This record gives sequence, structure tokens and C-alpha cells, in this order.
Amino acid sequence: MADEVTVGLDDGDIALEVRGLGKRYRRRQVLRDCTFTVPAGRVTAVAGSNGAGKTTLLSILAGLLTPSEGEVLFGGVPGGHERIGFVSQNKPLYRHFSVADMLHLGRHLNLGWDQDRAVGLLERFDIALDRRCGKLSGGQQAQVAFAVALGARPSVLLLDEPLANVDPVARRVVTEELLTEVAETGMTVLMSPHVLTELGGVADYLLLLSGGRLLLGGDIDDILAAHVRYTSPRSDTPPPHGEVVHARHSEGQSNFLMRRPPGTVEANPTPDRQWITRPATLEDLVVAHLTATKERAA
Repeated sequence: MADEVTVGLDDGDIALEVRGLGKRYRRRQVLRDCTFTVPAGRVTAVAGSNGAGKTTLLSILAGLLTPSEGEVLFGGVPGGHERIGFVSQNKPLYRHFSVADMLHLGRHLNLGWDQDRAVGLLERFDIALDRRCGKLSGGQQAQVAFAVALGARPSVLLLDEPLANVDPVARRVVTEELLTEVAETGMTVLMSPHVLTELGGVADYLLLLSGGRLLLGGDIDDILAAHVRYTSPRSDTPPPHGEVVHARHSEGQSNFLMRRPPGTVEANPTPDRQWITRPATLEDLVVAHLTATKERAA
């Protein structure tokens, strides 16, 4: 398990940089020694098991919490939260406000505001401006919060499980709008998904947390290319090339998720064994790393 994960990016490609970040609540350490960079103009998934520190990390990046140690730099400068948008799990809406009232509030609380963009999103979501926020469904409330966040035209948008209670059709519309915004404006997005399947076709960069530490960080395609799943008849001996991330054994079969050295292309690493290889999926990779970390800590 890596205590520090850094990925080489040119300064102009970095949206934000985190250095030695930690957060403690009395005796409980929620985040510890997190160091990473986030690329600009990309969608980064912040993944991990429950209690991994995802919400705490996003709240610190949003400026809502103060870290116990370390710092966050936006564009090389500490702070800079005036261009940060944040949509939390709790949907920051006033129940007695109408949707139009929420847009009016957004216009007055933000240095920049695009009313046409916010109204256009709500039209796509089929949400009337005169509806009271407290009368909306959970999914509709998430869509209003999303419209308010994008109306502020943030340079960095933080999303903490925003689609947890949005139906599949609305989730697709929100996702399409999110990707359009990234493509048109160069906005950077960090999102903590409710389930890993939400990441399909959306995120292209990964930060994987466990126990408040960063396990893995980097371009998702590169990470997947470095991992492979090997299956063979039952054996405790893994393939000889690479690092075993996690092994699962049944009575007649063994499965190894391996992290291979760059350039390794062997399909059958040991001719005397009957190996079946297949590419690792993102779910394979995340579950294997989290499971292995939990087993080591037990």
C-alpha cells in the first residue's frame, strides 16, 4: 500500500495539487498524508469503501473543512475556492425556495453566473421554475443542485455521490451535460460515485482511497493496462512476472489479479501451467485493491 501517490503532470496540466493532507477528529484520523495532483479538464473519480475519507477529502477541497495538516493548491496557489463548485450528498437546497429562487440565490452568491445555462439545464430536466424545492423528488433535487452548480461556471466541480437517487434516464442526461461542460469549458470534475458502474464512460482518472490513505492514482486506461487477471487450476504459486494485488482460491481454481511491469505482454507466463488471462475491469481493480488492503489490516 502506497502512503504517497504522485503522478507526473506538467504545471499547465494541473488543476489542483494536494500535499501531505490530513484530517483528524479528536483521536480519529480520517485522512492521512494524502499527496496527489489532479489533471485539468478531466473527470476524476474519487473511489473507495465506506469510511475511506472521500467526503472529507471533497469537503476540504471545497473549503468547507480545514485540514489538520497539509495544503491544497489551485493553479499553484493555496485557496482559490471562489471558482470551486460543490454538490454534496445532501443536496444544498432550501426547501421553501422555488427553483427560480435557487437560481436567484446562485446569481447573487457567485462571482460569475450564467442564467441561460442554468435555465437551459432545468428545461432539459423538465423541472418548472415555480416548483418548490421541498416538493421535488430526490432525483429532481439533485438535478436542481447540479444546475445551480453549473450556472456558477466553476473551474473545478466537486460532486459527492450526486446521482445516488437519480433514475437511469435522468442520470444519463446529467452525465451527458457534465461531459459537454468539460469538453466546452475545460472544467475539471472530481466525483465520488455511488456505485462503480456510474464511472463507465465518464471518469478517465482515478483516486482510490482506503482508510484515509491514497492507494492508487492515475489515468484509468494506464492503470487498467498495468493489471491483468490470471486464472489457473488450484495453485498457491502466482505467475512469475509482476506483483500480486489479490489472490482468490476455490477448491479447483485460483485467480490472481497481477500488476505487471511496463511492457509485459506474456499471455502464458509459465508454459507448464494452463493459464487463462483476461483484462482487468475497473471494478476488478478497485475491489481487489480494497480487499487486499482490508485483509492486510486484519
